[in-house]
Amino acid sequence: MIRPDHGGAAGHSHSGEAHGEATAAWATHAAAQVAEAGHRSGGARTAVIESLAGQTCCRSAQEIFDQLRGDGRRVGIASVYRVLDLLVSLGLVQRLDLGGGISRYEPALPGGEHHHHLVCVECGEVRPFEDPRLERALEATATASDFTVEGHDVVLRGHCPDCRAA
Repeated sequence: MIRPDHGGAAGHSHSGEAHGEATAAWATHAAAQVAEAGHRSGGARTAVIESLAGQTCCRSAQEIFDQLRGDGRRVGIASVYRVLDLLVSLGLVQRLDLGGGISRYEPALPGGEHHHHLVCVECGEVRPFEDPRLERALEATATASDFTVEGHDVVLRGHCPDCRAA
């Protein structure tokens, strides 16, 4: 069974308190990697890293910007995009294209913890899910194909409960 997850990782015990610990570790790791790459820790970088560490699933640059502004952070949308591009280039953030022409972003956790996504084709809602059996099947496929797999994305598209009911 595929379980919608509100911040967990596929194939890993990674929910609730463990998720908070992993994302806090990611924020520390990300800040250190940005500094090691020779970038200063400016206000926008810190704000975006903190925002990403606090999320449970992928969000668009606009959603991150809106959250930061709502929190009273004085960060421009162009700065949010620049920070996201930097974090993607350093392998600290995964850019996801889930359709609709909008990229979404989420932390690439150092331990490889991750989840997959359910996307409503009608309203655009995105929900994370985890399924350990899916992870095992993907690992078996990689082994059988003699292909070195460095990562994978699974996106299931359909109709969310609200859109099905409408």
